[in-house]
This record gives sequence, C-alpha cells and structure tokens, in this order.
Amino acid sequence: MAGNDLYRTNLYATIAFTIAAVVAAIFPGPLRIPFAVMSCILFGIGTIAFLWAFGKALERSRDHDVSVSMIYGMTVAPKDVRRRFHLLTFIQTAVAIATASIRPFTAQAFGILAPMLGLGLAGLWAARHGTFAERTDGRHKAREMNRTKNG
Repeated sequence: MAGNDLYRTNLYATIAFTIAAVVAAIFPGPLRIPFAVMSCILFGIGTIAFLWAFGKALERSRDHDVSVSMIYGMTVAPKDVRRRFHLLTFIQTAVAIATASIRPFTAQAFGILAPMLGLGLAGLWAARHGTFAERTDGRHKAREMNRTKNG
C-alpha cells in the first residue's frame, strides 16, 4: 500500500496511546504527567501532519479538483485504506473519551487531544496518495496558456 509508513506510524501510535491511556487510568498518580505529555506530543504531531496535508492539498489543487472533505474524509483513498485510517482514528477517540470519562477532571482529559494524530495522518495520506480528478473549471488550462505565452 502506498503511504504504508503513515499507516504504520498511526497504528503504532494508536497502540502506544491505548496502552498508556488504560495504564494511566488505572494508576493515575505517577503517570498523570507522562500521559499528558504523550497526549500533547501526539496532538502536536497530528497538527503538523494536518497542516502538511493542507499544504499538499493546496499544491495539488492547481491541477486537480481537491476539497477539504476529500482530504480529511479520505474519499479519494481506496476503501480498505480509508477503513484502516478511520478505524484507528475511531479507536483513538473512543479510548480518549472512555478513559477521560473514567477519570474526569484529571490529566486523562489531555487524551482528548490525541485523535488529532489520526486525523492529520489520514489527511496527509490522502493529500499525498489520493486519486483526484483533473480540474474541469478551465483555470488550469488558462494558467498553462499564460505560462506558454510568457515564456
């Protein structure tokens, strides 16, 4: 699968986050700070991936018909790829909500930030490897004609 590195990163991060969230919910005292830090790091990586995906989508939109829903909804990805990425994001979200519900008003609340990783990596996969239709609005052709005229 193209972009397998993004999927593996998402998978391993989901496993690590799930283990950390469950263990931190069971032993909240000593693990509250490490869990909060881990959640913030996953959020940061996810935010960077999200912005990178948006930039890549802007770049691709010059030649292809691109929309935000195509990128982050992964409608341009094969069904099995979309299912895998959405499943991991769902697991991240479910684990975050469940563990934050068990320990409300504690560091477990930081876990709610972690699913940004799944969203960002899914968007990055779609922006890099998705199959988009060519632009049909004529702007692409006009831009090419201007480049040809102006040298």
